[in-house]
Amino acid sequence: MKKNRILVNLITFIALVAAAGCVQFGKVDQGRVIAYDKGTRTLTMIRDVTPKPRDMNVDLFFPDYTVLPPVQYRLPDDPKESGPEPKAGLRMKLDLVKKQVIVFDPGSQTLKTIDYVLVEQKENVRKDDPLVYDYHLKKARNFPEIGRGKKTITLYSSRQNTLVIFALPEPYFDLPDSTWVAGDEVRVYYKEPGIARRFMNVSKTDIYKK
Repeated sequence: MKKNRILVNLITFIALVAAAGCVQFGKVDQGRVIAYDKGTRTLTMIRDVTPKPRDMNVDLFFPDYTVLPPVQYRLPDDPKESGPEPKAGLRMKLDLVKKQVIVFDPGSQTLKTIDYVLVEQKENVRKDDPLVYDYHLKKARNFPEIGRGKKTITLYSSRQNTLVIFALPEPYFDLPDSTWVAGDEVRVYYKEPGIARRFMNVSKTDIYKK
């Protein structure tokens, strides 16, 4: 009997180890949304290649959206596994030092760098600053502000706490307004390529909220 129990326990252990070896762990991907199809719940994003651990929020302050081509993910059907639907935009980076805006060009499927002429720049502008928040309407002001008459564009970067107004040549004002919009930063957990098991809208998630 004792030998039989030992044999049964050994077989059970081997089965458990074998089962554990067959477990397929998922992967995490993160990027900025450049397109979102509400009907199919499919997003297209450009990956963030910042080499920082994904369980640390430090990486959110220094993103690097340069991996091409863009990738697509279908969001989970279960509301419990999916955060708020993402906002799409083509602006990848606002470089205040070099005075450049890096955008994704859907036509060529490449990143383009646009040099601008600075008109005005205000730093240390928090989200509740009257410059970017309308206390009468109790909501944030909409950016970008496209001044086609003056040939200026006003952007607000909440990450950099900066409100900037810059001028561009006239041809740039033929581009869609989404060119200057920073899409939401999102994070997906997946096992099968293109199918998100879990979805987090980082831009619309307050990690400090209890």
